[in-house]
Amino acid sequence: MPLLLPTLVRERALWRAGASRVAGVDEVGVGPLCAAVVTAAVILPPNVRAARLAGVRDSKTILNPRKREELAEIVRSVAVRVAVGAASPREIERVNVRGATALAMRRALARVGQYDHALLDGRPMPGLDPDQHTFVVDGDALCLSIACASLVAKVTRDRLLELLAQRYPAYGWERNRGYATAGHLAALRRYGPTPHHRGRFRPVLQAEMFPPEPAVPGASPA
Repeated sequence: MPLLLPTLVRERALWRAGASRVAGVDEVGVGPLCAAVVTAAVILPPNVRAARLAGVRDSKTILNPRKREELAEIVRSVAVRVAVGAASPREIERVNVRGATALAMRRALARVGQYDHALLDGRPMPGLDPDQHTFVVDGDALCLSIACASLVAKVTRDRLLELLAQRYPAYGWERNRGYATAGHLAALRRYGPTPHHRGRFRPVLQAEMFPPEPAVPGASPA
């Protein structure tokens, strides 16, 4: 079955209704054990042709990191505005990952500037007026503006994990992106969590039950 690419159907309906500034919003990083949840908001010009964004789709389906980088740059060159928001591991612990995702989405929308309507991936989140925000399940696969936001958020978070991996090389974050891979879990059991781990996630809590080794080899001071 051929891969279905996202379209501008929902965006065009809003543009025709007079909402000229439509923001697509998506998040990445809900499931990993460490680092922030990152969101992006992208406003495309109403006259944009889908062909200018050929190849843009849900970032999870693009396995080549270089291709994601290239497409994210195209998105930035075409978009009217692009903004990023995030919620830290401590905020995730305080309000849970769903609440933190909503917080990160609100931050991205606040930074993208004035918008008439927003299309957001997933199910309704607290603190976002349903009259101005439409949640679309699987929106990153259906709406081109959301797919654009998915790419920007993914590239941004990957870059963050690569920087953190330089300080904490034992955990392999540049490869596993913070997910609970066998290598990441083994490092957690051996060395314990870092300040960037999400303390209320079960594998991190379990790691805290065992005394870690004195130091992580090659790690910079926290």
